[in-house]
Amino acid sequence: MALLRKLARPMLASVFVTGGLNTLRNAKGVAPVAEPVALPVASRVPWLPEDPESLVRINAGVQLGAGLMLATGRVPRVAALALAATLVPTTLAGHAWWKEEDPEKRAAQRTHFTKNLSLLGGLLIAAADTHGKPSVAYRARGAAAAGSKAARSAGHDAVEALSGAADSVRSMSGNAQHAVARRL
Repeated sequence: MALLRKLARPMLASVFVTGGLNTLRNAKGVAPVAEPVALPVASRVPWLPEDPESLVRINAGVQLGAGLMLATGRVPRVAALALAATLVPTTLAGHAWWKEEDPEKRAAQRTHFTKNLSLLGGLLIAAADTHGKPSVAYRARGAAAAGSKAARSAGHDAVEALSGAADSVRSMSGNAQHAVARRL
């Protein structure tokens, strides 16, 4: 499986590395196409610029950087999620097949849209891939169960210790009463 990951990740990432690089080189040409999707996204995310060209450059930069990270296996799950996040607006802006009037262009855009949907599925699988190790959620549940068991055990030990201490106090109290009674 390790060999499969080493081959599959760069193949999946290649479209994002080349696409991100090409878009960075031609951000001005892509900005008008991205504007209908980019501006509503920017209006909802306060720290994003409202300039479509800047948004296109940010998206392309994330695709290039996360694509390289996925290809090289550096934080691949995070990289896959970042790529998935950039793919949604890219697909909606660039391949809105439902807006095309020409049947040939409509079919081509539908094919690109479906291809991007497939890429999104691959990225989600890559984001969920734990390399055969338990997921963070699984490990967190295990740690919580172990912590709960340790707390119950500590509580039981505390009750036993208090009970032993109470017995000792009673015993000492009884011994003190016997000592006083002997002196009298």
